Amino acid sequence: MEITWMGHACFRLRSDDLAVVTDPFPGSIGLRPETRPATVVTVSNTHPNHSNRLEVGGSPKVFDSPGEYEFSGISARGVMTTLKEEQPQQERNVAYSIVMDNVNVCHLGDISSPLTTRQAEELQPVDVLLAPAGGGCTLDLERILQIMQDLDPKIVIPMHYQIPGCNEQLGSLDAFLQLMGVSEVQPRRSLTVTTGNLPPNMQVTILEPRARVAA
Repeated sequence: MEITWMGHACFRLRSDDLAVVTDPFPGSIGLRPETRPATVVTVSNTHPNHSNRLEVGGSPKVFDSPGEYEFSGISARGVMTTLKEEQPQQERNVAYSIVMDNVNVCHLGDISSPLTTRQAEELQPVDVLLAPAGGGCTLDLERILQIMQDLDPKIVIPMHYQIPGCNEQLGSLDAFLQLMGVSEVQPRRSLTVTTGNLPPNMQVTILEPRARVAA
């Protein structure tokens, strides 16, 4: 599986001719939207910055609620992480466990509450964790770290932090790296993950945002 970060909370997970796009964003955030064809689109919440499904090319199947999914060889499980029904719909978040090539990727979306033991168990096992690292509407870094400890991934890829061109007010990556004790990181254009190349202990991988700045 090849993992590419477009920016914000949007990733492209690709395996052969299959592709999953997570939380596609609109051009209004200052970055060009992902428009290439996809097999599946996952949507963690209804905020426009996480649900721009209509601009993704092809006729993708959309996963946008809790439950079990299976489509074209792609398996996923959506887990509601905020359960208070009185909250506005856009504040209720679905985290996803996505399986391609027998690799389990967990996308936390706009997570704003700690995981319960049951929620963590429903998302496990986790090989790759896509975790927000810029605060804002998501959990602070200390509680994100607790989620990382709960899920015990092999690889953590931060997302949802301030990057050039994005007009969202988010924290920088520096605080996350300091918390993780990472001093030197070489960003990568993409990451290829197989069941055979997973590290024995958790490591942080930084991906370059691939979306261009909107004109």
